[in-house]
Amino acid sequence: MFLKIEAGLSVLALALAFTVPKLGSRWFEALEQSFGKLAQRRGLSVVVVGLTALALRAALLPILPIPAPAAMDEFSYLLISDTFAHGRLANPTSPMWPHLESLLVLWQPTHVGMYHPAQGLFMAVGQVLLGHPFWGIWLSVGIMCAAITWMLQAWVGESWALLGGFLAVIRLGTYSYWADSYWGGAVAAIGGALVLGALPRMKQERRMRYALLMGVGFAILANSRPYEGVFFGIPIAVALLVWLWNLTRAELGQALKRAVVPLLAVLALTLVAMGYYFWRTTGNPTTPPYLVAARQQGGVPPFSWQKPTPVRPFRYPAFEKLYNQFTLARYELAQSFTGRAAIEWFALEQFWSFYFGFVFAFPFLLAWVAMPYGFSLKDISPSTRFLVVVCAVTLAGEALPIWYNAHYSAELTCAILALVLTALRYVRPWRWRGKPVGRFITRAVPAICVLLLATRMVAGPLKLHLTALWPRSGLPIWCTMAPKNPARAAVLQKLSQQPGRQLVIVRYSPDHDIYFNEWVYNRADLDSAKVIWAHDMGPEKNEELIRYFNNRHVWLVYADDNPPKLEPYPVSEPSAGATSHVTSTK
Repeated sequence: MFLKIEAGLSVLALALAFTVPKLGSRWFEALEQSFGKLAQRRGLSVVVVGLTALALRAALLPILPIPAPAAMDEFSYLLISDTFAHGRLANPTSPMWPHLESLLVLWQPTHVGMYHPAQGLFMAVGQVLLGHPFWGIWLSVGIMCAAITWMLQAWVGESWALLGGFLAVIRLGTYSYWADSYWGGAVAAIGGALVLGALPRMKQERRMRYALLMGVGFAILANSRPYEGVFFGIPIAVALLVWLWNLTRAELGQALKRAVVPLLAVLALTLVAMGYYFWRTTGNPTTPPYLVAARQQGGVPPFSWQKPTPVRPFRYPAFEKLYNQFTLARYELAQSFTGRAAIEWFALEQFWSFYFGFVFAFPFLLAWVAMPYGFSLKDISPSTRFLVVVCAVTLAGEALPIWYNAHYSAELTCAILALVLTALRYVRPWRWRGKPVGRFITRAVPAICVLLLATRMVAGPLKLHLTALWPRSGLPIWCTMAPKNPARAAVLQKLSQQPGRQLVIVRYSPDHDIYFNEWVYNRADLDSAKVIWAHDMGPEKNEELIRYFNNRHVWLVYADDNPPKLEPYPVSEPSAGATSHVTSTK
């Protein structure tokens, strides 16, 4: 629905540009003058954009509340956050871990989320300072918008950078799943913005702070999107080497001292810190939890040319169903040319629909129309060509695996916005038959974004259809609803209000789909957790679990009932010589 509305508004703006291009000129000119004054104060602009993102997302909480996690990835990040919030890097393995087994979570040799730690670290800051991991997401979104503005100042100028910052606030800082789930996106976007923002500044001014900021950016990428970060970093490294090669001997010595050495120092510290984290979580400083989890679970590799490895027996039918019907099916699809083409095409559609849509795409069409006869690639500025190369190399690397989600390209966010703004800047002076068509287009793009934001805010009362449960329901756009599991959240809230500690045994129906509906995820500290979730393994195995957690009230939840049914776990008769520790509560 919203993609269609965006397409309609874009077509309308195009029609108005050629018919009444002076529409609203007086109001737009006054607004541009005010923004121009703010844009001249570069530091203040960065702060204003960041605070605007924070204020706007907080203001939306009455209609877009703190999200209830649903995706398996989210629970993995939440475990990392909770582990850090408890002052640990990893958690001990429970003897009962087979009952508590979770996908995308490592249980051997330690209990930890399988992903890299940057996202969880931001969430832990929010959890410690403000009481909930969501506030870490909130902070990361504000920092992302500020960092994008800072990056754009070095690539497209102050005024366009301020516009780009506010576009990031609208498109990414409000209703996007980056701001409305725990999947991530904003953290990697911060890393990409710091790296690209520091590059031209470091080359021009050779100040140590820019080298340090670039190092921090690479450190964030290494701990959020390490695979994509490698391809993103290749053009950056080449650009730095070319820059150093062209310096004089005196300039080279200064550059090494103020730029290269600080950058390498940050990268070295990052590698040491990552090695220590890996050692504490997996027992090997060169092996991240992600690889250990992949080896333990076995099965489908990330690249189509690799061979599947043996799969360990699944304890639960839902796990096996997910593997056969989704994971293995994806790998088998990638083995044929037509299947692989379909995967790549869908990935390209996801990339386009989330980062561009119609409103950010049609400035490129207008720029192409406005090109004079004989225009060639040589007429494009070197900085623009470089951003295109960065995007192309990174996307080429991201096309190799069989999996893709929009947040995999988060490090390119600032580069994409820079290219959109470059197209708008090129189109702005264009006139058609003496009419200021280009100027109207540059004003229409942010106006459409504001109109779409206002429409999304009243989507509920207007009963507009909202795409949900992406990626299974279609293409993600800037306001696609993130997956939610309010039923689990409601049960958790009810149990949290019960006296004492609780143990919940989750029973699924035979056709249960856990992709966005897995209930068995637990906190870092099991002993102190108010609620522990466990799989139903049958009466005998369940009794083993209940005896171990003998000081908890025990519940049974039928997760696939509508609504899910929660009831006290049936009390069994104690066996001879044993005492039952099962306690039921009403």
